[in-house]
Amino acid sequence: MTDSTTARGSIAALLAVLTVSAATMLWLFWRFPLTTAIVTLIVLGVLCLLARLARSTDVDMIELESRKQSI
Repeated sequence: MTDSTTARGSIAALLAVLTVSAATMLWLFWRFPLTTAIVTLIVLGVLCLLARLARSTDVDMIELESRKQSI
């Protein structure tokens, strides 16, 4: 019973966070459209850059592990 209560609480918390986040973004876009768009594009660009960097470091770790196994 506690597992389902915890799961429901987690889902409710997730939905609350997503709702507040979406409402905040809409309000910001309504009040400051150009600034919000520019900042959003910058944040998405940084996230894309970080994803590429993360992939490049993961490949290096896989190569190192395969070298250790072959030795």
